[in-house]
Amino acid sequence: MRIGYFLSCEEFAPQELLEQARLAQDAGLDRLWISDHYHPWNDEQGQSPFVWSMIGAIAAAVPGMHVTTAVTCPTVRIHPAVIAQAAATSSVLLGGRFSLGVGSGEALNEHILADPWPEAAVRQEMLEESIEVLRGLWEGRQFSHYGEHYAVENARIYTLPETPPPIIVSGFGPKAIELAARVGDGFCTVGPDADAVTQFRRDGGGNGVVQGGTKVCFGPDAGECVKTVHRLWPNEGLPGELSQILPQPAHFEQASQLVTEEMIAESLPCGPDVDKIAEEFQSFADAGFDELYVQQIGDRQPEFFSMLEQELLPRFA
Repeated sequence: MRIGYFLSCEEFAPQELLEQARLAQDAGLDRLWISDHYHPWNDEQGQSPFVWSMIGAIAAAVPGMHVTTAVTCPTVRIHPAVIAQAAATSSVLLGGRFSLGVGSGEALNEHILADPWPEAAVRQEMLEESIEVLRGLWEGRQFSHYGEHYAVENARIYTLPETPPPIIVSGFGPKAIELAARVGDGFCTVGPDADAVTQFRRDGGGNGVVQGGTKVCFGPDAGECVKTVHRLWPNEGLPGELSQILPQPAHFEQASQLVTEEMIAESLPCGPDVDKIAEEFQSFADAGFDELYVQQIGDRQPEFFSMLEQELLPRFA
């Protein structure tokens, strides 16, 4: 299993994200996830730079890194024809080392233009049609499309990579995983879900790459790390579909009042125990993941990357 780093646009400002990308490369990593948000999950996180600007900056700051958006919603806030152009340019800048991670999105980011937020089944239909638009435009010819959800008229993308970017489809639940297997070049999710990997491969995903994401908070004091996570990422403890349907950071803050520090301590590695982080990584390897992207929560980034390089990466070489 290959290890990459997860750049959180919700928690860090642009220059901080670039510095983390440099630290990741210096530690021996060659791949990044980067989140695509309009809002952070809560005001305490406090950031939300535009992902397409960040990808251009990453291409210049750390040449040779592979970047995947985790994940872009190409359905409501931005039309898939525009995402097609953005992704194509990103792939050119990165020398082809780019994958477009897509998902059906969250109301948190997609409601901002006063569009309705459809139920899950409709959002899946929109995602599937948007992928059709993306691939049609990446053929490099004049393209028109008149579908159930999108219209494209006489559009052509002139700046294209040698090969189209792989589309990595995010999925939670059997229907979303079936869609990822049917229309995606790969599958991504959070949590070491072996059943999801099995379904993806069985339903048509075959040897497509399976990517996973996780979070840790490495530091000398486990209690302080728990408090840091509880302050910045209590939403990680929210169940069910809340992350898809709550429309404002304030709503996530209200719901997160139900998440205790004890719940945080049980849900992700916090503190100096490297073996505990290694166990988290291994759970993804055991579940059949090809790639794992880890985010360090909080401000101890240099210490985290030093530990990662010296103690964790050798175990997963």
